[in-house]
Amino acid sequence: MPAPNPQALAFLHNRQSISSKMLGLPVPDRAALMPILQAAARSPDHGKLEPWRFIVLERPALQRLSALAAERAAALGLDEVQTGKGIAQYGNAGLIVVVVASPKASAKVPEIEQILSSGGVCLAMVNAALASGWGACWLTGWPAYDRGFVEQGLGLESREFVAGVIHIGTPVNLPPDRPRPDLATITTWTDA
Repeated sequence: MPAPNPQALAFLHNRQSISSKMLGLPVPDRAALMPILQAAARSPDHGKLEPWRFIVLERPALQRLSALAAERAAALGLDEVQTGKGIAQYGNAGLIVVVVASPKASAKVPEIEQILSSGGVCLAMVNAALASGWGACWLTGWPAYDRGFVEQGLGLESREFVAGVIHIGTPVNLPPDRPRPDLATITTWTDA
């Protein structure tokens, strides 16, 4: 039986994502990022299939992807607001880790479990970044769903998709806490 860890529980009760617009420099270097990636990779993974992978985007890659977002938005006929959001998501970022869902063929582990594991990796990465003293948030945005963008820009295979775009950096502002779910309305207790 694991020992209680009140500090970890207090962290989870008070954790708060930091909007990508509120993240600045510095960002973690490769050495600082490795423990965050290691923590994320410890997420539940039924069958040990590792149905996810990471793409770390540093400034040159982010600039390239910002330009690609502009090209893809024009090709898709997106409006000015959507175009601007796609460009800014990559162009204004200091560091992004893309969590790629990469389901594996398995007779024992359904694809949905593998996809849910990818979501667990995203949350674990945000929490590990926050616990390491960085600001972080989990986003997607329209480029993450555009096959042209993800295949050309990120090199995703046809069976893969973006589970999360994790922004990590230094908080320049802390947002007020948002309202949290009312547990009484989302919890059902069953004793029989």
